[in-house]
Amino acid sequence: MEIEVLLRRLAPQVLGTLTRRYQQFDACEDAVQDALLAAAERWPQSGVPDNPRGWLTTVAARRFVDHIRSEQARRRREAAAAALEPPDEFLDPELDGEQPGSRDDTLSLLFLCCHPVLTPASQVALTLRAVGGLTTAQIAQAFLVPEATMAPRISRAKQRIKAAGASFRMPSEREWPERLAAVLQVLYLMFNEGYAATSGPELQRHELTREAIRLTRAVHHLLPDDGEVAGLLALMVLTDARSAARTDEHGTLIPLAEQDRALWDTRLIEEGSQLITTAMSTSQLGPYQLQAAIAAVHVQAPTADDTNWYEISVLYQILSRIAPNPMVTLNHAIAVAMTRGPTAGLDVLDTLRTDHRMTRHHRYHAVRAHLLEQAGDRLAARDAYRTAARLATSIPEQRYLRSRVARIPTDAVEKIGENS
Repeated sequence: MEIEVLLRRLAPQVLGTLTRRYQQFDACEDAVQDALLAAAERWPQSGVPDNPRGWLTTVAARRFVDHIRSEQARRRREAAAAALEPPDEFLDPELDGEQPGSRDDTLSLLFLCCHPVLTPASQVALTLRAVGGLTTAQIAQAFLVPEATMAPRISRAKQRIKAAGASFRMPSEREWPERLAAVLQVLYLMFNEGYAATSGPELQRHELTREAIRLTRAVHHLLPDDGEVAGLLALMVLTDARSAARTDEHGTLIPLAEQDRALWDTRLIEEGSQLITTAMSTSQLGPYQLQAAIAAVHVQAPTADDTNWYEISVLYQILSRIAPNPMVTLNHAIAVAMTRGPTAGLDVLDTLRTDHRMTRHHRYHAVRAHLLEQAGDRLAARDAYRTAARLATSIPEQRYLRSRVARIPTDAVEKIGENS
């Protein structure tokens, strides 16, 4: 598992190094995948090399050179191979001292994946694949589409970048606006996948949240006056501040209202609160700022009972006007239930009943179950929890939802059924 995590963290860095050197994104990604496979087969037996990133870069460079050699004519092949052959120090997998390719090219890789020749959806999908290291299934889950739809989209995106002759470099100041929205969205989705993994045995993938925060800090350093960049960074750190309290020692999910707030990271809370306060007072209001403001209200409450749900509900109302989204409606329904009662919350949630993207998502049924339970309809709540557990692909979330089913006594359900 440790090798798998290490490979996932190093993959975008190695891909960035090769793409900067050879300027062929598609072929470089294939070479990096070959190197990752070689490492996954070799390292468990031989051990992780002293310089794992250098080892991967070396093997990937060799694979790339082999690919070029195989596709060029004999006369041109030798000249091309000589020009592309990495220097001796680049080829030594056990090199001591500074790692080969130690320059971090991940941010440049991020902007390459967000090239304007791609549609916004393809930009995000490709970046999650190349920079975030997510599987096609995880990306499809984030987009609320089938995996069979997502795989061709990613493949076409790589081909379009190749056909456009896109170069591996940071965009000029003039190019920033057309790429920034996609960059922020992909960082947002990368963080979300790390904070609440869509599949697997762990609730959180800390390597993804750390990388998303690191890259967002880098973008914020480049654009310190952009309110939405600051808002996204604030949202991430305020949310990540709660991570230590989200599971117990057995990995069991602990809902927000039941978390031990003494485990929350006060340093991140202070940083995020300052970021969002400054951003909202100095720049045009945007969706990331609003989400960060909602997160700030949650973490600034001393106890769950002290949460200002009225303020959260108002912020969700504003967010739903400037950036309507079914997930926003879902969260707004919870806030409405906390201020006006579960029936009012269910009325808001009911507006999503014809949205098939949501009715196939476990969170819709989980929220519905929670509100039904609060409203006293325990029979319907039990059924909704069961549906949510069946649709959930994260093992910790499945366990939590099944525990909610078990918490509703069978005799109570039968009694409700008899009296209905």
